[in-house]
Amino acid sequence: MRIDKFLWCVRLFKTRSLSGEQVKANRVEIDDAPVKASREVKPGDIIRIKRHGFDQEFKVLDLPKSRVGAKLVEEYVLNVTPQEEIDKEAFLKLARNMTRQKGLGRPTKKDRRDMDEFLD
Repeated sequence: MRIDKFLWCVRLFKTRSLSGEQVKANRVEIDDAPVKASREVKPGDIIRIKRHGFDQEFKVLDLPKSRVGAKLVEEYVLNVTPQEEIDKEAFLKLARNMTRQKGLGRPTKKDRRDMDEFLD
């Protein structure tokens, strides 16, 4: 099965065209080498996806016949992302939520508590 189709089938990307764009942009690697969209995936491959500031790694367990339901994804891929990348993802997600748009006024009490918790 092609890498772009596989990433869409196991719900790592919302659309097949989005998965193809990510492959073309060299954000998807198999065994530490960038791949083309036509690359065939086989069980045992380690797929690394470069997201915004962090990487995710998945091990291919089996190949689906078509797009699978969210509950069945675990039968086909195993998340093997290192803990430091998971921490980085959580930090970036929290940092994105902490930015305030200009003109919103003073932070509320809840906003200040969240900022203090973030900085501690």
